Amino acid sequence: MGVRIGRELTGVEERRRVVVEKVTPAVDGGRYPIKRTVGEDVVVEADVFADGHDCVGVALLFRRDGELEWHETPMTGLTNDRWQASFQTAELGRYVYTVIGWVDHFQTWRQGFIKKIDAGQAVLVEILEGVRLIDAASQRAPGVEGQSLKEWADRLKSSAESERRRIEQVLDQNLAVVMAKYPDRRFATQYERELGVVVDREKARFSAWYEMFPRSCSQEGTHGTFRECEARLPYIASMGFDVLYVPPIHPIGITHRKGKNNVPTAGLDDPGSPWGIGSSDGGHEAIHQQLGTAKDFRRFLEKARSFGIEIALDLAFQCSPDHPYVTQHREWFKVRSDGTVQYAENPPKKYQDIVPLDFETDQWDPLWQELKRVVIHWIEQGVRIFRVDNPHTKPFRFWEWLIHEIRVDYPDVMFLAEAFTRPKVMYRLAKLGFTQSYTYFAWRSSKADLTEYFTELTQSELHEYFRPNLWPNTPDILTEELQQGGRPAFMARLVLASTLGASYGIYGPAFELCENRPLKEGSEEYLNSEKYEIKQWNIERDDSLKEFIGLVNRIRRENPALHSNERLHFHRTDHEQLICYSKSTADRSNVIVVVVNLSPHHTHSGWVFLDLDSLGLDVQHPFQVQDLLSNVSYRWDGSRNYVELNPHSVPAHIFLVRRWLRREQDFDYYT
Repeated sequence: MGVRIGRELTGVEERRRVVVEKVTPAVDGGRYPIKRTVGEDVVVEADVFADGHDCVGVALLFRRDGELEWHETPMTGLTNDRWQASFQTAELGRYVYTVIGWVDHFQTWRQGFIKKIDAGQAVLVEILEGVRLIDAASQRAPGVEGQSLKEWADRLKSSAESERRRIEQVLDQNLAVVMAKYPDRRFATQYERELGVVVDREKARFSAWYEMFPRSCSQEGTHGTFRECEARLPYIASMGFDVLYVPPIHPIGITHRKGKNNVPTAGLDDPGSPWGIGSSDGGHEAIHQQLGTAKDFRRFLEKARSFGIEIALDLAFQCSPDHPYVTQHREWFKVRSDGTVQYAENPPKKYQDIVPLDFETDQWDPLWQELKRVVIHWIEQGVRIFRVDNPHTKPFRFWEWLIHEIRVDYPDVMFLAEAFTRPKVMYRLAKLGFTQSYTYFAWRSSKADLTEYFTELTQSELHEYFRPNLWPNTPDILTEELQQGGRPAFMARLVLASTLGASYGIYGPAFELCENRPLKEGSEEYLNSEKYEIKQWNIERDDSLKEFIGLVNRIRRENPALHSNERLHFHRTDHEQLICYSKSTADRSNVIVVVVNLSPHHTHSGWVFLDLDSLGLDVQHPFQVQDLLSNVSYRWDGSRNYVELNPHSVPAHIFLVRRWLRREQDFDYYT
C-alpha cells in the first residue's frame, strides 16, 4: 500500500487530466510583467494536452488588474499541442492573463460519431450518448441558449424523428457552436500563474528625445531662464522631437563645487554641475533661482505641450553636501570615521560635490517615502516623464516599489533608466518597471556588432520588457567614432539610432553642431563640457544638421514601420562597411529598407541581398524603392541590388518599398 504524501485528496485535482504549460510570453516564468502600449495585442501561446485521444478545449483568460470577472477568448490549435490566441490592451495600467484547458467530451464524442458514420456503423446508442451530453450542457447554458439545447436533446430522443434526420441534427454546425460555449469544466486545469502585462501610452514605444541644458538657453551667454527655454521650443519642434529632457533644475551646492572641465576647485563665477543637487535655497523640490519660479516652470511645461513636446525631468536621487537632507536627515547618509559624510566615488573618479544616499540605513522607510513624495511633487506640477540618473546605484527593491506605487495612481508616468552598466543589471531594472532604457548603442559601430546587438534586443525574450532608447551622444559620452568621423559620422549615427530603434535621443545643440572635441586623447568627456559651465550655442550656424534631423524625424513619423521595434530584419551585404536592414508593419503595408555606410571617411559601394519573403515581395516581379532622404526612386529586380554611398554627402539610404503593378512597361505602382 502506498503512503499518502502532502495534502488530503479531494477528488477534483485528481481527475484533472489536462496539462497547461510553457505559457508565453512570460518573463522569468511570470515573476515580472511584459510591456505593451495601448492598442497593442498580446499574443499568447501555451502547450495544452491530455492523456489518451480525447479532444481538448483551451481558452485564454484576461482582465484588467482589479476586475473580478475574466474575459475569455478560445485558443486555436497550432501544431504539436501548441495553442494560440490574443487580446488587445485597450487601456493604460496593468492586465493579467492565464490559460485554461479541459477535456472536451462533446467534441470528442462528435468526432467519434462522424468516424462511425463514415464507416457505415450503427449509431443509435451513440446518438443517445450525445443526448446525455447535450442535456447536461442545457443545464449550464443560461436563458434562450439553455432552452435551445434542451429542445435539441428532446428532438434527438424523439422516436418521431427518423435516424437520418437525427444524424443531420447531430452534425448541425450550429449545435457544435453552442455546445462549445458551455463545456463541462468541472475538472479544468488553469495555468498555475496569472501573468502580467503593463500597458503604457504610445510614447513609451515611439518617441524622439532632445536633451538641453536650460541654463545655456540664453543667447547672451548669461544664465538662461525658463522664459528663454520657451524661445528655444520652436527650434526643437522644427526638428521633430516630442520629448525635451532637461538635466536637474534644482539649486546647486557650493561646497566642493566643480569648476570648468571638472577641476576640483570652482571659480567665483562657475555654476557647478546640475547633478550636485541642493543648497540653502532648497533640495529636490526646489528650482534654481536663476531659472525662474515654480509658476515659470509650469508655464514652460504648458508652452512645450503647445508645440507637441513633453518635458522629461531628471530624477537624480543624490545630494550636494549643502542639501537640506544632509543636516535634517544625517541618518540617510554614510558617515565616515572622521565624522564627514561620504562623497561619491567610482575609482579613480571622485565626485566630491555629490554625497549618495545610504539605502541600507535603519531609517530606510522614511527615506523611501520622502523620495516618493519628491516624485509626486513633480507629477503634481505636470511632469509625466522622468529620466532617472544612475538607477543601478540604488537598490532594485526600491525601484520596484517606487515605480509600482507611482503607476497605481499615475499609469501614464514614464521612467527612462540611464544605466550604462552590466547587461544583467540593465535588464533587471527594465523588468522592475522602467519604461525605457539606455543601451550600448553608442559603442556599437561595426556591422557585426550592430547586427548581433540588435538581434538580441529585438528577437529574444528581451523584447517583451526591455524598450531600448538609443543615444549616439550624451553630455557624458563623446565616442571616438564621433571624435574622428566628424559630420559624416554624426549623420550616419543619427540614421542608425532613429531607424534601428523606435525611440532615440540626442544631446543638443552639441549633436546638430557636430561638437566633437574631447577633453584629452582617449577621453569621452567633452572639452569645455556643458556639465560644468554655461555654453553659448549658435543654433543658426550654416553647417548645422538641424534640417537633416528634421527630415529624418519626419520620415519616422510618416512611416508606421519605424514606430516599433518589431520585425527588424538584417539583410546581407557584400561589404563590411555597408549595413542593410528593414522594418515593416504587421500587414506589410509599410516597408522600410535602410542602408548605411559605416565609414565616415570613404565612399563605399556594393551589393545588398534582400530577403524578399520578409518584405512580402515576389522574386518574379520588380519593385520600386524611393529614397526618402533624397526623394530619388530606383527600380530593383530580385534580391541582389547595387548601392553606393558617399559619406560626405548623405551616408545612408532610407528606402520606402513600393510593389509594382502587373504592367512592367510603365511606372505604375501601389504602396
